[in-house]
Amino acid sequence: MDKLKPHDMSKPSSEQLVSLEQLMPLPAPYDRPGMDPGLEPVKDAWRETYCASLDGVVGNDRLKRPGSKAEEEEFIKKFLNGLDKLFSKETNGGFLTPFLLAFEYCARCGVCSEACHVFKASGEKEVYRPLFRSDTLRRLYKSYKKRGSLAARFTGGDMDINIEAILRLGELAYRCNLCRRCAQTCPLGLDNSVIARAIRALFSMEMGIAPTLLHERGTVLQLKTGSSTGMNRNAFLDNIEFIEEDIHERLGKKYKFFIDKKGADILLIHNAGEYLSWPDNPAAFAILFAEAGLDWTMSSELAGYDGVNYGIWYDDAQAKKIALAQRRAARELGVRRIVIGECGHAHRAAAVSSDRLAVGGDNIPRESCFPILRDIVKSGAIKFDPLRNNFPVTLHDPCNIVRSMGVVMPQRQVLKELCPQFREMAPHGVKNYCCGGGGGFAVMRSMNFSEWEMKVAARMKFKQILEVFQDKIKDPAAPKYICAPCSNCKGAFRDMLDYYQAASRFNVRYGGIAELMVNSMAMFDRPYFEWL
Repeated sequence: MDKLKPHDMSKPSSEQLVSLEQLMPLPAPYDRPGMDPGLEPVKDAWRETYCASLDGVVGNDRLKRPGSKAEEEEFIKKFLNGLDKLFSKETNGGFLTPFLLAFEYCARCGVCSEACHVFKASGEKEVYRPLFRSDTLRRLYKSYKKRGSLAARFTGGDMDINIEAILRLGELAYRCNLCRRCAQTCPLGLDNSVIARAIRALFSMEMGIAPTLLHERGTVLQLKTGSSTGMNRNAFLDNIEFIEEDIHERLGKKYKFFIDKKGADILLIHNAGEYLSWPDNPAAFAILFAEAGLDWTMSSELAGYDGVNYGIWYDDAQAKKIALAQRRAARELGVRRIVIGECGHAHRAAAVSSDRLAVGGDNIPRESCFPILRDIVKSGAIKFDPLRNNFPVTLHDPCNIVRSMGVVMPQRQVLKELCPQFREMAPHGVKNYCCGGGGGFAVMRSMNFSEWEMKVAARMKFKQILEVFQDKIKDPAAPKYICAPCSNCKGAFRDMLDYYQAASRFNVRYGGIAELMVNSMAMFDRPYFEWL
């Protein structure tokens, strides 16, 4: 077909706009037949209930087709009401300025497309260009505001505002990881991810439509139980006790997690998923902070022990509630500062996005853990033996740490000091590619979305992994370690390595930076990593 245009979003549901064929090739050994898993076709039942007419994928399981003409008209009306609110200071005050800049001043130069890992990994499918999504919203808005005027024909305001265009736009907002690589490269400094996020917020806040695992099992569950995993206070304390016992059994020394300690210097907040899926990471922090003599604590209060805030990806009201709960826990303990553990999502939520939502008396200093970990290495307070980490190690840069906060060098200084075979991905630092799980994707599991995530959103990162370990990839005896200092990214790597069978075939491992530090501590007789 001819080059896809935003007007095509209004086509009938019987016409799927793009098919996921001829994706970006992967390097060896995944260039051989049978190594790259196929993509399962969308089911007919899904097409009837959901919007699969964009690309054959269903990402938002709450975005359902109206059952009648009256429901369809109401659906469109709510969307247009929400569209008005995106441009209002009263209803979008926190994000209005960056949104308007991206909406009004885009030069359509296309640089953002070349920067977008989803667009490139898809084989450059037009619908995945950041500009395509933004232009669709522009044309819908101008058609809504200028419909019937002569000027509409010349300003992009001549697009059909129908149910299919709106449904497809709602799905398309969840084909962006919100990684902000487009903003990093834009010559005007504009951020197309702000538009993708605004579309998500419109559907959630005005229409009550947001992916179940982001909303109900994300922010709602976190506010109800204290954790996005559903782990309440008692379960959290039980889990901490288990981790303390495990450290003692493995390393022969007891370490204590300080819980609800008043007046401590540091309130350490992890992603709650760490305690359940990757307990070695919070355990490593307890060991390092103890041996370095730091004054720290953790909170057992509601939302005080979970750095997750899924609201930042789709709903300002939900994001604000969680940000305030986290800061309230810090104020009640009287700590001097909040230190965010290894989670890029939590870095962006607590230290960047929430500043647009919770201000004034609600503020408390927040900072990244990575300068602290770097200082522990440089201080000499702990003796390290780098040869204990003498295997290939690369660093994945979580988007929300390097691009949103500018924390680039401390983690590298640690790895260069403690990992003799450290090698950089290309590109890296602020130019890195997303793991594919950002923007909430790592927890979204509706229909065939997780398969799309692995095939498209995570494809560029998997390509980087294969390239950086190319000299060792066919040596299964040699562990190859992806240092992924972010819980959300670790979830994406877990799924990616399983999907492509890279762990079982080629001994590709993943984990955090704190674990690497403990593994190289000279005081212990045995490795911290059980696979060594």
